[in-house]
Amino acid sequence: MYKILIGLMCLFFGFWGGTASAGTWALDDASSTISFGSIKKDAVGESHSFTKLSGQMDSAGKIAISIDLASVETWIDKRNGRIVEHVFQDAATARITASVDLQALETLDIGALLPLEVATTLTFLGKDISFDAALVAVRLSENKVMVVSDGMAFFSTEDLGIDAGVTKLMELAKLPSITRAVPVTVRLVFAAAQ
Repeated sequence: MYKILIGLMCLFFGFWGGTASAGTWALDDASSTISFGSIKKDAVGESHSFTKLSGQMDSAGKIAISIDLASVETWIDKRNGRIVEHVFQDAATARITASVDLQALETLDIGALLPLEVATTLTFLGKDISFDAALVAVRLSENKVMVVSDGMAFFSTEDLGIDAGVTKLMELAKLPSITRAVPVTVRLVFAAAQ
């Protein structure tokens, strides 16, 4: 999920060519989301998301995205609170960083698609996790681009360091199981900074 995020940004800025290199591009929080799924009791699937994201890329191609972990939305307030406390350990944010060679990418026409794979780093719960992101960018207009995950990415709760927190959720909710492979998708929209 996080790898996807960062790659997306890279995509967006990179393919924008000369315009992107002239200044910064900001993430449109209202149009952007990171979604992830879970399966409990081996058969009940649920979709969740983070509702507050922020980010930008500078003229040197350095990208940074911040995820407000307290903005997790599972559609059950008590569960939101339990995830923040036990899974995210009350951490405020997760951060995704990457760099892209802006000169290496071609300019996209409005409506055109650009696939890209980008190396990213997620800083989460005090450690850095490296990922490769498979993404697709779509130029929406002269000053807006949307980047989405190319397919669905899966993340291990053990690799993310949240396995114990998921076990705690399972105990609190008296569930027989919660899957430890988490599917993630992203939709990021960027706009040229004014």
